[in-house]
Amino acid sequence: MLHKKKSLISGSLLLVVALLSACGEQQPAMQGHTPQVTVVTLDTQSVTLTRQLPGRTSPFKVAEVRPQADGIVKDQLFKEGGRVEAGAALYQLDDARYQADYDSAKAALARAQASMHVSKLQADRTQELVKSGAVSKQDNDTATAALQQAKADVAAAKAAVQRSKVMLEFARISAPISGRIGISSVTQGALVTSNQAAPLATIQQLDPIYVDLTQSVSELLSLRKALAAGTMESTDDLPVTILLEDGSPYPHAGKLEFSEVSVDPTTGSVRLRVVVPNPQHLLLPGMYVRAAVGSGQRDNAVLVPQQGIARDPKGNTTAMVVGEGNAVEVRPVQVSQTVGANWLVESGLQAGDRVIVEGLQKIRPGVVVNAGEAAAPAPMDLPAPKIETAGNAQNEAGKG
Repeated sequence: MLHKKKSLISGSLLLVVALLSACGEQQPAMQGHTPQVTVVTLDTQSVTLTRQLPGRTSPFKVAEVRPQADGIVKDQLFKEGGRVEAGAALYQLDDARYQADYDSAKAALARAQASMHVSKLQADRTQELVKSGAVSKQDNDTATAALQQAKADVAAAKAAVQRSKVMLEFARISAPISGRIGISSVTQGALVTSNQAAPLATIQQLDPIYVDLTQSVSELLSLRKALAAGTMESTDDLPVTILLEDGSPYPHAGKLEFSEVSVDPTTGSVRLRVVVPNPQHLLLPGMYVRAAVGSGQRDNAVLVPQQGIARDPKGNTTAMVVGEGNAVEVRPVQVSQTVGANWLVESGLQAGDRVIVEGLQKIRPGVVVNAGEAAAPAPMDLPAPKIETAGNAQNEAGKG
């Protein structure tokens, strides 16, 4: 029995020695293995830099419907929430009093015209008789003055007719602009006055529509410095892409109208206004949106894929680069913003550098690698919807 145990132990020791020998033979082979990585060779290119700014929509035009005459609302002539055209009748007031004033003014005009006709005949007659001495020159002057007074009375009567006609027309309240009309604040039978504070209804023109954006002053100053230094070109004429609250792109591109000349002291930001076509009325006043606005054109920009940039807990960014002899180097990098799936490099990398984007878990600084080339980062310009822009929005302002 003891002999069998010794034989078993001896066999186990021999097996262990054989395994260790095999591992020792394979060790040099593993040490000689060269990791395979994928790199991107950087190049310079022109890119359009964008920034996403928050904003809210506001109507292109807003008009509050107010009465210009006193009276009882006789009829409401529109459908709440519907579309109305400029000049369309919205309310009809009881106009009996204004009609009577108009008729009275026309009668007064007719009386003044008849009086003027008599004065004219008298003036013409005395003018002929004064030549023969049948009437005195004083009587002729009196007749001429009476004619002039009669003409003035006719002019005053015409003005009274015009005024009464205007008041009669004010009894029929019309839409000042085209657009969507909201809820009526009065109903049939309500008394309205020309100096009341509350509007009868509100009309909003929604096509096109404004998008008011906010931009921080620090961002605006850095952009202006870059433009002044010549490192960036202006892109104010580029279309603006609108992103809805759920992140989906709006199908119509906008156009930057202007930038506010003053800073809001409570937020430290300036306002930008974008005009956007809104034929389907998808955008409603007060909606929260974001807008991708072109901040500038950068020439000779260097882009690196985002997977090629690492960030440590302190926020420092680095990249693994294949250097001379295919040895891996760690390169401190400074990036500013994302451009699509890439980082925009400010310093640390340049055209011709080979940045490792795949196989990073198999390498460390100083290791020699086999580098395979990947596709270079594509230029990333400001995206623009395929549908019409807002270039002619103001010419089509009557559509909203």
